Amino acid sequence: MKTFCGRANPTTGSLEWVEEDEDYDYHQEIARSRYADMLHDKDRNMKYYQGIRAAVSRVKGRGEKAIVLDIGTGTGLLSMMAASAGADFCYAVEVFKPMANAAVKIVEKNGFHDKIKVINKHSTEVTVGPDGDMQCRANILVTELFDTELIGEGALPTYEHAHKYLVQEGCEAVPHRATVYVQLVESKRMWSWNKLFPVHVEAEDGEKIIVSPSEMENCPGVPSVCDIQLNQMPSSDFTILSDVVTMFSVDFSKPVRSASTCYRVQLEPVKSGKAQIVLSWWDIDMDPSGTINCTMAPYWVKPTSAFQWRDHWMQCVYFLPKEEQVLQGQKVHLTACRDEYSVWYTLQKAREEDENKADARVESPVCRCQAHLLWNRPRFGELNDQNRTRQYIKSLMNVLKTDSVCLCISDGSLLPVLAHYLGAEQVQYFLLGCFFCVFLLGFFKANHLEDKIKIVEARPELLTSSHLEDKKISVLVGEPFFTTSLLPWHNLYFWYARTAVTEHLASNVTVLPQSAALHMMIVEFQDLWRIRSPCGTCEGFDVQTMDDMIKNSLNFRESKEAEPHPLWEYPCKSLSNPQEVLLFDFRKTVPQHCLSTEGSVNLLRKGKSHGAVLWMEYHLTADISVSTGLMQISNEKGNCEWNPHCKQAVYFFSSVIESETLADLPSAVTYAINFDTKTGEIAMDFKLL
Repeated sequence: MKTFCGRANPTTGSLEWVEEDEDYDYHQEIARSRYADMLHDKDRNMKYYQGIRAAVSRVKGRGEKAIVLDIGTGTGLLSMMAASAGADFCYAVEVFKPMANAAVKIVEKNGFHDKIKVINKHSTEVTVGPDGDMQCRANILVTELFDTELIGEGALPTYEHAHKYLVQEGCEAVPHRATVYVQLVESKRMWSWNKLFPVHVEAEDGEKIIVSPSEMENCPGVPSVCDIQLNQMPSSDFTILSDVVTMFSVDFSKPVRSASTCYRVQLEPVKSGKAQIVLSWWDIDMDPSGTINCTMAPYWVKPTSAFQWRDHWMQCVYFLPKEEQVLQGQKVHLTACRDEYSVWYTLQKAREEDENKADARVESPVCRCQAHLLWNRPRFGELNDQNRTRQYIKSLMNVLKTDSVCLCISDGSLLPVLAHYLGAEQVQYFLLGCFFCVFLLGFFKANHLEDKIKIVEARPELLTSSHLEDKKISVLVGEPFFTTSLLPWHNLYFWYARTAVTEHLASNVTVLPQSAALHMMIVEFQDLWRIRSPCGTCEGFDVQTMDDMIKNSLNFRESKEAEPHPLWEYPCKSLSNPQEVLLFDFRKTVPQHCLSTEGSVNLLRKGKSHGAVLWMEYHLTADISVSTGLMQISNEKGNCEWNPHCKQAVYFFSSVIESETLADLPSAVTYAINFDTKTGEIAMDFKLL
């Protein structure tokens, strides 16, 4: 049996469906899963164990048998905790077949096969009765169904069904309750992930301002949460406008309703400012009294507590539909609405709220401007980065002439507008997908450029002289940025597009950027290594089977790949100097042969070599470059600052994945990197010396 998987093709700029073996999807899901991260979450595991022990004890204290239902068992860890705590029997439900098979092995290996039954079904398909999956209803409900938003993985409908059909009335639940907290803030940085700010361009005939269409200015955006490691957001990047307040809580020991609803709280701003962002997180009480608590609160809320790093639960950034001016001491009402899977927020002045009490429900926001569907949050941030924009303006001013015929190849880019304002006689914009067309036409119209910039709706290989009014392209520009790109080198599609339009280029064409370089650096991560590191034992239980399963999937087809991560959220220190390893010359066409390089890099600092980070640097002109990766090494310790708008490629070394212990710290790392010009993919191999 075959399965189709979506994959970015750097040679076509498209997301293509590739036929793979059935096992491929399983291996990808396991290899890129967060199981290792959860097993390394000491705080989570310890609190669950304490809560389960207490729940079993309460049931036993009532003279009842402790029958546990564990929904989403994963490795079977929570069921083993329950059995170890004295539960009479556990039903461990896991819908993902490879995971359920692993749970069976782990349960057996730990000697609990007679106490735990693994059920490979969705919990809504589990039956109860003499011939059912469960002999009787459970009186202890244990789950770990939560994501950063709490409800995004379908926790509410799962709980609702379980209370109706699978557990006894008045059952114990671990966790017992979840509480969602909110705080109102003003943040130009975070707001820049949601709105396009005006761009100021100093042209020869005066200052020009690129503005957004009114539809974008007034658009409420999309309801999908922006989940980030808020603990990496410096306090200088936001202004707190309210105290932390409880938005809502859910008692999991009682019947849960998943139907859409709204919650409303009153806030009294502690400072005047522009309310733009709702920051949110949750905590879970493992017991009814709330003495066993696991919190996601960020550093400024509980500054004295020791933080447990985790990547499976982070914090939420919600964008209000529009920014609202609030005054210190003048009360406002914050409304949270949710459906089964997502939450969104609106803010009203107290008097407005009183007038609109009848209108308690707020519809889920729908993007009307298309920008929020076409640009993700980092892309908004990138377009709003004034320093970056200045580099492009400076470069364009160096290369544009009054008779320049300019062609832009990039998705949803402002470069055509910049090129026009900076004096290009004719500007064409290659549009690779019709989904950008309506949006860009509106954007050009808002800036009175609808008759100044021509959109070419054709693929580069289908470009004809008539598209260009029989003129040759004298300036070819790109950021480059393409929405299908996942890894830094996927934007090399610009090179393939440039190659496809060669016959339409003037003999003295200027290509901007003129080249790109792949850079690499060896790093030690503060925490990110945990997502790929074996666990061995967790709270005294042997989970080696899970480690082996992940390792097997990472080694599927004997190929390891780099994976994208936004490293501004994941602190690391450099162990080597950054090094340029491959150069791609856009002034020439893509060669037929592969581009390969081998070499070694010396390690200058002591530390654990967790992996290599790779990124692209674009040389716009001979002396102007923009980096998608390292911005600077900020101190002697080697702490790194990364481009916050891009994901960098991380290649984890086998010493992380296989938990190898090196007798001595390596002094150097050798590398072999190969760029296959036929597929646009990069293969790499590293060895620690």
